[in-house]
Amino acid sequence: MSLIQALHCEIQPEKRVSAPALASPPSSYSEGPGQQAESRQITLNGNQPPETGQPVFERVPSHGTTQARRLTVTVLLILANLVQMTVNFAGIAGGSTLTSAMGVEGTYASWIGASYALTQGTFVLMSGRLGDVFGHRKLLLIGGAWLSLCVLVGAFCNNFFAFVTMRALAGVGGAFIMPNAVAMISSTNPPGRLRNLSLGFFAASAPLGGYCGAILLGAFLENTDWKWFFVFIAVTFVALWALAPYEPPVDRSGKIDWIGSALGTSSLILFNFVWNQAPSVGWSTPYEIALLPISLILFVSFLVWEKRFAAQPIMPLEIFKAPSFLTLLLVILLNYMAVGTLIWYQVLWLQEVWHWSPLHFAVGWTPFVVCATAAASLAAWLIPRLAAQWILAIGTVTILVSNALMATVPLQQSYWAQIFPSVVLFSFCPDFVYTAGQIIASNSVRRHQQGIAGSIIGTLNLYGNSLGLGFASTIEVQVARRFHNQITGYRAALYFGVTISAVALILDVCFVRLVKDEREGWEEEDLLAINEIELQGRAEATGAQLPAAPLRS
Repeated sequence: MSLIQALHCEIQPEKRVSAPALASPPSSYSEGPGQQAESRQITLNGNQPPETGQPVFERVPSHGTTQARRLTVTVLLILANLVQMTVNFAGIAGGSTLTSAMGVEGTYASWIGASYALTQGTFVLMSGRLGDVFGHRKLLLIGGAWLSLCVLVGAFCNNFFAFVTMRALAGVGGAFIMPNAVAMISSTNPPGRLRNLSLGFFAASAPLGGYCGAILLGAFLENTDWKWFFVFIAVTFVALWALAPYEPPVDRSGKIDWIGSALGTSSLILFNFVWNQAPSVGWSTPYEIALLPISLILFVSFLVWEKRFAAQPIMPLEIFKAPSFLTLLLVILLNYMAVGTLIWYQVLWLQEVWHWSPLHFAVGWTPFVVCATAAASLAAWLIPRLAAQWILAIGTVTILVSNALMATVPLQQSYWAQIFPSVVLFSFCPDFVYTAGQIIASNSVRRHQQGIAGSIIGTLNLYGNSLGLGFASTIEVQVARRFHNQITGYRAALYFGVTISAVALILDVCFVRLVKDEREGWEEEDLLAINEIELQGRAEATGAQLPAAPLRS
């Protein structure tokens, strides 16, 4: 038994765990020179071993399992997500302003908002699996270093297309951060209240980071050049290196499905690119016509490869066996498409129609960060008390009404009449949907698949934002050209958000059936896996020699 399991049993002595009748792990291991093995036998409830043959486990020195270290690591993981979301939302809040500063006008402005989310949402698909095999901490640190480098280079790009390219490359770093941070939180904390609360705070870091991106960029634009904002952000990831000094991979013997990864990421990138580029160049452009069917062919090839040929697929099919799981994923995707639509057109309305500055917009968005932080904690609290489809339904209703309020805003109206309630209602959607979806996904898979679970929800979150913006921008441009009215185009895009929210609500209420999650603690198979990983990790860290594991009956 690892120290994680022992601590869990000591913290919750009233909860008994029934272990299977398997051979217990070795009672000792050989230490390197100058080191002594220190172990003692305990039962699951901390008493002396009975004579009935109940499995006896070993308490071994462990790393990263003290409550103080868990708290430190969790806080740093939340801060890492907060900073990368600051980078993400800065391109949305300041999209039109940055575009104008670089001498570009028109529909290309949406690329500043979409580029980061496009690559982040796409590469999230494989980054969680890379973390499972090579170590989540290692992938997270690599992602932080890469994001910092790209943001720093982008700060000195005066060319619009070079800046957008660097934002897209920075999104790859964000993709490495998000699911691996979720996996570290989920694998450190067993299912239950502590995990739910940690994931709730992690979800709250996204809107808080978005708000920081808006208000900090606005402050820099008011007082100095925009590039210094990105220089400031680039140096903030230094704190990531204070993470726990060692973290063994949870699936060290696993393989990476490189072919599946290539097919999946390329199909998602091309499909998203087509929809976000169409408003600028039109659907009659030859490469637009060619790339759309190519992206669909690649995606079908990805599904065929994963089902029939991949030895260790990047998207294991067994994770979709949970009841209503596929419908749940579609509901989450549609919600985040509506979220991406609302964010972009709320920014455009306030900055282009009402002529607010980025800083003024950030101040007007203050209710969002306050309510969103509360919503994340509320969602985590509701998970064991309310069936998942109703938590998702609440989030879906809020984004539906928020889009409807924005779509019907008069040209001359007080901020408090419709914009304010739209901001408040919208703040509940991302956190209700993300927290519920992430907790359900992480509890639907085994401990060694936490990176995959984080990747799925992360992909739907980020990719959905960018894809929704692509669809909405296409509708906006076509309607604006037909009616010769830009405001009408904005309203049409927002009504698109209303429509897909309504579809998500119908699917959720009618087809999603997931019970309340009332579990506390790891499953038995996970406890055995934790023990093996801890022993192997300790042996590698200290130079210990592990004997061959006994055969399990």
